[in-house]
Amino acid sequence: METPATDDTNSDDLKFSSRVDLTELSSAVATIKEELRKVIIGQEEMIDLLIVSILANGHSLIEGVPGVAKTVTAKLLAKTMQVGFSRIQFTPDLMPSDILGTSVFSMKNNEFEFKQGPIFSNIILIDEINRAPAKTQAALFEAMAERQVTIDGKEYVMEKPFLVFATQNPVEQEGTYRLPEAQLDRFLFKINVSYPNLEEEIKILEGNHNRKNSDPESMIEGIMSAAQIVKHQETVKGIVVEDNLIKYIAEIVLNTRNNANLYLGASPRASIAIMNGSKAYAAIMGRDFVTPDDVKYIAKAVMRHRIILTPEREMEGFTADRSVAQILETIEIPR
Repeated sequence: METPATDDTNSDDLKFSSRVDLTELSSAVATIKEELRKVIIGQEEMIDLLIVSILANGHSLIEGVPGVAKTVTAKLLAKTMQVGFSRIQFTPDLMPSDILGTSVFSMKNNEFEFKQGPIFSNIILIDEINRAPAKTQAALFEAMAERQVTIDGKEYVMEKPFLVFATQNPVEQEGTYRLPEAQLDRFLFKINVSYPNLEEEIKILEGNHNRKNSDPESMIEGIMSAAQIVKHQETVKGIVVEDNLIKYIAEIVLNTRNNANLYLGASPRASIAIMNGSKAYAAIMGRDFVTPDDVKYIAKAVMRHRIILTPEREMEGFTADRSVAQILETIEIPR
């Protein structure tokens, strides 16, 4: 007896309706990239990873030498989002109250009132995060981890979305304070920014020359509202990750804990970060499912600041990225 055609149709409709609709998200991401290209030349990986971190609802640490558009890119990306934005320049004399806020006595009400600091916004750009002392860095810890701060025993919850982009200079170490591993672990990605190539450098010079005195920020249009960002973050959660890819991610992270090159391996938080980052990357690529290539692309940015090389390997000039690359070569890719 043949199966009725209507059953096949219903089955196909059911499969189709269960897929994640990425039309609106893909269109928004494409428009954001177009806006950024008005000013930013190259740096495609940084832009992709920053957009992924927004969709995965994670913070990002951007590292590179001065002048490679770390701050400008983060600032212009925030401009494409129609949300609150704060830029905080970290300095050695910065106090926790300078970023969190403080209680001020009001003569009018005859009581203390809390005055919110610049951390109370949607997208926070922290310039040179390693310039501030440990006490001030620690003030960010609760905000980044719990998306709330506690002042005078009272909790203040951050509005959604709440994302921190922090920059640091890997070369000049005078007057800097090293970020502790516990705080580094709160960043979804560490994004390394390199110099542009010759062709990109020429385009940067031409673009700067042609803009004359116009402000780059004035060229950027707002694309997404806070509500749309939160909606897209929820959409990304529905991206499909097959069981064999979940096992693949677990094997990659487990290998870091048994690796002869590493003194400290990645934690389960790294596994979750790879999975969530891979979902968001698949989404901006227009797919509603994760592939092994997505995992491999995201793994380096997730783990380079979470693993620590042995002293011997570090002295030999071995890098965290090279170690992750070797691990990815040894783990069998799921089919």
